Amino acid sequence: MEQLLHYTWKHRMWPTAPLTTTDGEPLEIIDTGLQNHNSGPDFFNAKIKIGGTLWVGNVEIHDRSSDWFRHGHDSDAAYDNVVLHVTGKADTDVTTSAGQRLPQMLLEVPAGVKHNYEALLHTDKYPPCYSIIPQLSPLTVHSWMAALQTERLQQKTEAIERRAQRMGGSWEDAYFMTLARNYGFGINGEAFEEWAAHVPLHMVDHHRDNLFQVESLFLGQAGLLDILSVPERYRQQALSDDYFLKLQKEYKYLAHKFQLQPMDYKLWRFLRLRPQNFPHIRLSQLATLYHERRAGLSQLTECTDAIAMCQLMQSHVTPYWESHYTFGSDSLRTSKKLSPASLRLIIINTCIPMLFAYGRHTMKEELCDRAFTLLEQLGAEQNHIIRLWQECGLSVATAGDSQALIQLKREYCDKRDCLRCRIGYEYMKHQ
Repeated sequence: MEQLLHYTWKHRMWPTAPLTTTDGEPLEIIDTGLQNHNSGPDFFNAKIKIGGTLWVGNVEIHDRSSDWFRHGHDSDAAYDNVVLHVTGKADTDVTTSAGQRLPQMLLEVPAGVKHNYEALLHTDKYPPCYSIIPQLSPLTVHSWMAALQTERLQQKTEAIERRAQRMGGSWEDAYFMTLARNYGFGINGEAFEEWAAHVPLHMVDHHRDNLFQVESLFLGQAGLLDILSVPERYRQQALSDDYFLKLQKEYKYLAHKFQLQPMDYKLWRFLRLRPQNFPHIRLSQLATLYHERRAGLSQLTECTDAIAMCQLMQSHVTPYWESHYTFGSDSLRTSKKLSPASLRLIIINTCIPMLFAYGRHTMKEELCDRAFTLLEQLGAEQNHIIRLWQECGLSVATAGDSQALIQLKREYCDKRDCLRCRIGYEYMKHQ
């Protein structure tokens, strides 16, 4: 497998005996080069000495030499700077687009590495490397977790940057869209992001001091003031619900004033959704947060610790929703505040990534540092992913730990990308 050859080359797992090319010339690998995960040769800027001559250039790796031609490298000038072709089986000579014959090295994957890799790929247990985890040094675990934290924040930064571009370069709108998406708590995340794109904040801001108008705009743009959005069994009650009718009337006026079009209410998902996660409840919470001027980027950047951020982001519903989950249906009266677990998720998935992304954008290092500090101040998330790692012996104390392990599962374990994982590396080399 070509991936294993890449791994063997990168980690210099070749025999200690003197190396030679397939032509028998003495070969010394001074530097394997920088691995390239994009198009082009597999390793850049390698340093190779062949027969006493030092070459600096690129390295390409294939299972078989003939793959060079199968992939079209013999007619691609991007591969003319290759100084060594590494292969698991030398079944032919290879040439560049200029007709130059390239030296080749035969590389064999060590039997132990191959055996361990096959074990990782085919075990039914999760994580597949569970047996090596108790043997890992604290330094190995800490350094990998720190790298995973940064990697996860970088991924979220890229998503926020895309939202800023979508909203014409407005980071204020990108923050609101990110906040909205995470109010969907996974199931309705896409719908909430689409809803946020339908909410022109520069227009809503003219009515920010009137909570009723804000809520009517939020619910109206969500399509939830359309009577067809109300479950059929509650539709008759909704038609005689004073609050529903007042919201409809107010939204009709505001939509005409600002020339607004609502999103399709059919985008919202209700199946197997707990009532406290119904979009009506979350939109009312967002309306109060926005009305009270606690959903702005400036307020976020002023928070210096987790306690201040929790106080900023805690929200509640308007009085009507204290006794309703949808229009036309009654429920026991509760304040319906964000639960501590939900509040923590909002901070972890919205506020902290926004600080990091905005810090990168404005080149304010203190905001990026604060993002990492907050991850250490908050307790770890509790879900099945975290419990799996804890059962393997990993300590998960902070939100930074849990975010790192979520990243590890989604980007490495789920993709069986063990060759890029530091824990996978430790497993691969053990006897």
